[in-house]
Amino acid sequence: MITLDQQGGLWKITLNRPEKANALTAAMLQELAEIAEAAQQARGLIITGAGGVFSAGGDLDEMADGLATSEVWERLSTAIAAVPGLSIAALNGTLAGGAMGMALACDIRLAVPKAKFFYPVMKRGFLPQPSDPVRMSALIGPARTKLILMGGQKLSAQAALQFGLIERVLEPEALLPTAENIAADTIAASPEIARGIRLLCG
Repeated sequence: MITLDQQGGLWKITLNRPEKANALTAAMLQELAEIAEAAQQARGLIITGAGGVFSAGGDLDEMADGLATSEVWERLSTAIAAVPGLSIAALNGTLAGGAMGMALACDIRLAVPKAKFFYPVMKRGFLPQPSDPVRMSALIGPARTKLILMGGQKLSAQAALQFGLIERVLEPEALLPTAENIAADTIAASPEIARGIRLLCG
């Protein structure tokens, strides 16, 4: 249910459970973490989903059985954030719940116009993963982070763009080509220079 495509220095991960809105099971989460940890030599990383939803978050049946508090969520986002190349979340649709951590850990987030963004963790009686509010606050500020995490607000793609949660809104047919085009310069550059620029950007 996870597809990995490696072409040169570009790694593309696709969440491939469209019949369940790409909801993440424990097995999928474990596989994603292992792939992200193996991608530490990748020059570019793109994460996307199959079908019309990026991910509905954790599989609801498994969330009640302990998936919601699994440390693998944090392990996954930490590994994505550590990838030395340019990481891009190509959000082909709605991004919800714990799956938000993957996108927040990426350097750049692109989304289609119909995408929605929400993180109903408090409503479900759980805390978010520790790094998620930190990364979200760094992008959009503490008040807007509380609007999403505590106020339960669902953002449209345009609102997410205005907030700074995503960088661009693109039509579906342009999503992956644009992500690949953005990653191309980093893939072609000297790894040392790319890493140096990354460090300077913070």
